[in-house]
Amino acid sequence: MAEPVVMPQLGESVTEGTVSKWLVKVGDRVKKYDSICEVTTDKVVAEVPSVAAGTIAEIVVQEGETVAVQSLICYIATDEEAAPAETAASGAPKESVPAAQLPPVREAAAATAPAETKQRFSPAVMKLAQEYGIDLSLLRGTGAGGRITRLDVLEFVENKNKEQRPPVPETAVQKMKPLADSAPSPSSPPSPSVPSGPSSPKNVVNQPNQVEQDDKVIPITSVRRTIANRMVQSKHDAPHAWMMVSCDVTNLVRFRNQIKDDFKKQEGVALTFMPFFIKAVVEAIKEFPLMNSQWAGDCIIVKKAIHVSIAVASEDALFVPVIKDADQKSILGLAKAVDHLAVKSRAGKLTMEDISGGTFTVNNTGSFGSVLSAPIINQPQAAILSFETIEKRPVAHGDMFAIRDMMNICLSLDHRVLDGLICGRFLQSVKSKIESYSGDTKLY
Repeated sequence: MAEPVVMPQLGESVTEGTVSKWLVKVGDRVKKYDSICEVTTDKVVAEVPSVAAGTIAEIVVQEGETVAVQSLICYIATDEEAAPAETAASGAPKESVPAAQLPPVREAAAATAPAETKQRFSPAVMKLAQEYGIDLSLLRGTGAGGRITRLDVLEFVENKNKEQRPPVPETAVQKMKPLADSAPSPSSPPSPSVPSGPSSPKNVVNQPNQVEQDDKVIPITSVRRTIANRMVQSKHDAPHAWMMVSCDVTNLVRFRNQIKDDFKKQEGVALTFMPFFIKAVVEAIKEFPLMNSQWAGDCIIVKKAIHVSIAVASEDALFVPVIKDADQKSILGLAKAVDHLAVKSRAGKLTMEDISGGTFTVNNTGSFGSVLSAPIINQPQAAILSFETIEKRPVAHGDMFAIRDMMNICLSLDHRVLDGLICGRFLQSVKSKIESYSGDTKLY
């Protein structure tokens, strides 16, 4: 029997994955649970194990293709079917293998048409073809075995746009006038917003998402698409509200500057501001447990465990690993946890355990120089807190003005769960705890 291998669901909210690398090829023998390919989602890079011992009979999804969860990615011929698979892999035409020797799941396809005349397309390719109205039979694939990839479709669209783009005559360019000079007379009817006639240069300009000759088309990765979908869903489902307070971190800045070099030598990790911020947040959550809750439609779930999600940005993606039981860790423990998760995120080595179970998100947008932000809630959580950049400002200090290290703290909240009263008190508690850091603060 041939065992089908499908795209696994790497997380509750993950709906698709990209085969980033095949670790085997057709004809290779594998043992059960051997890794056969790497799959990338918006959350993790994971290896897919073999479901049986046998021979790789067919690879359906090529590297770089994105398919939905539970979609077929390859076939493994078990030990009884290994011989036919190896014969096909050695170079014999597929037609030379009797249909009786093919796995039962393939018999229908073998009976209807040869493999080269009945090509399969991945869901991502089919979706693009539908969006652009493309007949896939017109395309020539560059993937393995002549398969059509998403890049083939995008390139076809770009070339088609170039062919359809009419040249603008020099006389037409000379006749173009500014918009203010081309206002219609009162007696003339208003011009339509989209001119009729495919040959009009103005029609090309007014079309949305028109690809010009020097434009660069960047294919949407599964990571970026999933992030986009989740952000839209969060803004659509959760009524976002926003609050901000200003915090004096002068004492914290002085304290950290005094100890950061010795801390790095002794502990082997850098002492950033993030552990201090997280410590203040988890202590404030204990005072206001509703901040650590979720909207469940017909009820609100207040989570007892405090698992803090932290936003970690790479060059092309944003990951949100989770510090489990953050309220039980010291500043040293939080510093090591932040460093460990940041390294794994940027190396693409996060596991499902690393990204699951977050109950409240903390984001350090100040590391990018941001002074104000309105972050989107990481659902199903009820709030997300951003710490902005620390900058020196003249402020009233006592009965005089002084130059102090100041920072804004921005909170986005789900107004279905939280309101301004509790969130204002929560922010004041976080502010108070951060401003209380000094040379007496315990790190261990």
